[in-house]
Amino acid sequence: MPSAILVISAFYWPTARAGATFKMDDTKWVSIGAGLKTSFATVEDAAGGSNNKWGNDFFINNIRLYFNGQIHKYIKLTFNTECHNCSGGGSVRVLDAIARFELGQYFNVWFGRTIVPAERIELDGPFYNPFFDTYGKEPFNPSDFGLQSNLTFPSQDLSAGGGSAGQFARDDGVALWGRLTPDKRLQYAIGAFDGLDGPANKDSNFLYTVRLSYNFWNIEDNPGYYTSSTYYGKLGDIFTIAAANIYHEDGAGTRADPGNFRGTSADVLMEKVLPNDGVVTFVGDYKNYGISKMSFANRSDPNCFCLFEGNSFSTGLLYLMPEKVWIGQFQPYVRFNQVYPERSSDRNEFEAGVNYVIDGHNARVSLIYQYGDIATKGIFDFGPGVRGEHVNTVKLGIQLQI
Repeated sequence: MPSAILVISAFYWPTARAGATFKMDDTKWVSIGAGLKTSFATVEDAAGGSNNKWGNDFFINNIRLYFNGQIHKYIKLTFNTECHNCSGGGSVRVLDAIARFELGQYFNVWFGRTIVPAERIELDGPFYNPFFDTYGKEPFNPSDFGLQSNLTFPSQDLSAGGGSAGQFARDDGVALWGRLTPDKRLQYAIGAFDGLDGPANKDSNFLYTVRLSYNFWNIEDNPGYYTSSTYYGKLGDIFTIAAANIYHEDGAGTRADPGNFRGTSADVLMEKVLPNDGVVTFVGDYKNYGISKMSFANRSDPNCFCLFEGNSFSTGLLYLMPEKVWIGQFQPYVRFNQVYPERSSDRNEFEAGVNYVIDGHNARVSLIYQYGDIATKGIFDFGPGVRGEHVNTVKLGIQLQI
């Protein structure tokens, strides 16, 4: 079998942008790739007999293998894996398993286990967001809640006896996507997924989702309906706004007292290349989540599939310095996250750091300082009486892809 190895930018997205592509003929090819995120964190008041000492831990945040192939000009497939809880020994799980019918600009179909179209932070994934700590700052969507575990917090039993609604922002279903205007500025993605596989959804209702985005300046260039939250100036000036909505009838609660889940979000990305070749990036999102019909008493039931209700927002500002220092460029940044639950205490976190960008999303080192009570109060317990202190955290993170 003749093969040609093309080294392309590594990918989190399920497309041919892999580490190595093996070409069989003019239409058939197979690609492979890998991604790794690993870190060290020291956290105030997280160790000692009375929690009065700094805790120190090394983590393997993500380790992924990517496999993609093309069978026909319009037919492709994707199979990606994630090592779940690798720091504790871990196990390899299916991340994506997608039959992809990519017919052109206006209409395409992904069928199987794929990411649920939602806000930008979900569609970035952990490797295409400029902040190393991508998740754990805002409330999650239903598709982030696996039966016993979550990508970011593997020790959490997120659903108890209430079932699960996907994992790693994925679910089994179908997504339709494309660009509606000839200039490709208006993009859509809609989907229907299994949603909650648990007692509350006794009628087996689907989870439905829709996302619309508009590119005012240059066109974002991503596979499918995926996104990135920085292009390091490679695409020039970017200004994109988007809105998304998730709806799932009987998508929360218990069998005796189900509730309808709605998650509405909006996000913005603005990236500007300055005359000195420096790059300013602003990214932000807002979420408003609600559950109708379900009684508040449900939240004390261990079999409740209980999701966040309330508002949250996240903003970040970054500056990529034009000067190259040794093999990379410095990118200092600030970030702020705020969560307003309906029936629990507010929580927030300020973050400042610097990325050392060696090869875009493929090779990056991050030094991070965080101060807030999101880490101590958490983003899973939104009941009354939740308490937590503001603590300092320092992290070092390394991200590599091939």
